[in-house]
Amino acid sequence: MALAAVSATYQVLRGTTGIFTSHPASLLSRAPALCACILNRRRMTSQRKTDHLERTANTFRQEIISPASVCGITNESSTVKRIRLAVENSEFTFKAGQWVDFFIPGVPKVGGFSICSSPGLLEREGVLELAVKYNLHPPAYWIHTECSLGSEVALRVGGEFFFDPQASDSPVNLVLIAGGVGINPLFSILLHVADLHKALETTGKGFQMGTVKLYYCAKNTSELLFKKNILDLMHSFPGKITCSFHVTQQSSPVCTELQPFITEGRISESHLANYVSRDHLCYICGPPPMIESMCKQLQDLHVPREQIYFEKWW
Repeated sequence: MALAAVSATYQVLRGTTGIFTSHPASLLSRAPALCACILNRRRMTSQRKTDHLERTANTFRQEIISPASVCGITNESSTVKRIRLAVENSEFTFKAGQWVDFFIPGVPKVGGFSICSSPGLLEREGVLELAVKYNLHPPAYWIHTECSLGSEVALRVGGEFFFDPQASDSPVNLVLIAGGVGINPLFSILLHVADLHKALETTGKGFQMGTVKLYYCAKNTSELLFKKNILDLMHSFPGKITCSFHVTQQSSPVCTELQPFITEGRISESHLANYVSRDHLCYICGPPPMIESMCKQLQDLHVPREQIYFEKWW
């Protein structure tokens, strides 16, 4: 099965430039120079927080850089914008869980954002989606303050954290564990799972997906991204897709629709023990301390280390 995970430790920087097979605009011709400029400044200080290109310097990237334009903008929460991008290059593809290098005209920093939509949406409509939390890092700040319908950017896919089963693979059951905006790649995987179920139901062919359990922790219900979409998936695939939402600082009443799925407090080993077995494949994305804690808890529950995959963004 084509499954992979990023290393727990960011490796020493060696470079990211490669062969670019798409050259449709001046923005794309600037992309290698942008990469080189940032990489050459990597040793200016060892105290600053590293940028996306540095953290992922040794991570797989596709060769294609595709132009894209913003065709939709919504507020996923008070601090997160969800943008929809029309991708121009028909050869541009990704696997559920991967991210994009995000090139913006006039912005020297390159963003790194997990894709939150499914590969199937790109195949059907030629679009993908990102959900980006507000912060002062230039790419995220641009999305929240300057991005508008029609804005032009460029994208390149990367990442070794993905779920991409093939039709001949044996059925598998997943556990997805998300913290905060770490839900993004896991939501992409969840949507891909839904597409796999639909394909099997309508054609009788394709990968036979098992069950999926999502554990998702945020400060409060207003910061639980995609919650309506997740509830819809649970209702559409009863018993096949389930979710446990965890909130750590809830101060307002929880709406009736969410109440059956809400647990006060962080995800703990006792919560996982009610469901997880050594046969599950487990995907985790969130802050590093959470990932480290979840990995330990899963291993304490006898999940083999090679069946635990994770993505660290901080």
